[in-house]
Amino acid sequence: MNRRRRSFFIIGILIALVVGTVWWSRDDWGGEPKPLAAGLMAEAERRDIKSDLLLTGEVTPAFQVDVKAEVGGKVKKIYVEVGQSVKKGDLLAEIDDTDLLTDKASATTDIEGAQLAVDKNRGNYDRAKALYEQKLISKEVFSNLESDLAISKNSLEKAESRMQTVVDRLRKTRIEAPADGTSLDIPVKEGQVVVAAASVNAGTVLMTFANLSELLIKSHVNQADAPRLRKDQPVEVKMSDSGDDPIKAHIEFIAPLAVVKNNIKGFEVKAVIDDNDGRLKPGMSVSMNVPVEEADQAVSVPVNAIFKDRDQDVVYVQNGEEVERRKVRLGVNDLYFVEVKSGLEAGEKILLVEPKNLPSKS
Repeated sequence: MNRRRRSFFIIGILIALVVGTVWWSRDDWGGEPKPLAAGLMAEAERRDIKSDLLLTGEVTPAFQVDVKAEVGGKVKKIYVEVGQSVKKGDLLAEIDDTDLLTDKASATTDIEGAQLAVDKNRGNYDRAKALYEQKLISKEVFSNLESDLAISKNSLEKAESRMQTVVDRLRKTRIEAPADGTSLDIPVKEGQVVVAAASVNAGTVLMTFANLSELLIKSHVNQADAPRLRKDQPVEVKMSDSGDDPIKAHIEFIAPLAVVKNNIKGFEVKAVIDDNDGRLKPGMSVSMNVPVEEADQAVSVPVNAIFKDRDQDVVYVQNGEEVERRKVRLGVNDLYFVEVKSGLEAGEKILLVEPKNLPSKS
């Protein structure tokens, strides 16, 4: 009898627990289940979505060159300062030409001596030719005088060639601007001995020269993002931590071959700044915003409403008291919303968490 009472008592407790659970899940005995918290549900809405690619890069001149001397020697004079603008052909610096002027004087003397020898041998040759035609001298004597004239002419040509070499080297002691531009850096000083640039060595850099009227932004773009870029694509450029209006640019070059930089395989991309108002300068680090896709009035949901299920994109639609799992096809996305091309209609309610993670109703 006691055993039967104990069984009824246990059953009564279980019934009370079930009834209590149902009662706490409703506002009252005849009410509906309480709605989910606002942070757990969203509504599919139509909105414009723009997908942008965010890149970083460094500002650099479109034309920049390290100016070097073609002849070695001591820097005699530097005619420009860092930041100075010059025109093409303006004198930038001079290399001391003392030794070359000595070589020029020596070459002048050699030419004069060779010319005298040619004049003398030409006179002997002309007289010998007349005598030889009259058969008054032997062919051997005539041939020797003819050879002397040829040798003296050869010596004159060598002397003139040496003079031309000296003149060319003297001309190269004057370092001129290769184009209109600005001197960015001058790492040498007057009196410093510099090494000439040649095929066997790089030579000493006299100054870094650039045309600042056209600036580029060089960036290394991840191989996954590079296919989304195209030539002439518009770019908005902003300086780091700057609230100023963005500067317009466009993509000019996308490298055809991937390279590894900072352990990331990607492609070099260059963007040309369309209208630099003076804010951007070589060496600056900037961020670039590249619009790559957009969708107008697209059915969209928050990005955290999309879940992966066996490599499929799915959403969980709240339909009354039921939750329906639906496969969806996605389109353009930004940082906050993603376009749903199929599988969902505007106005439908969706969960922002998976059903298994919903909090228990209380």
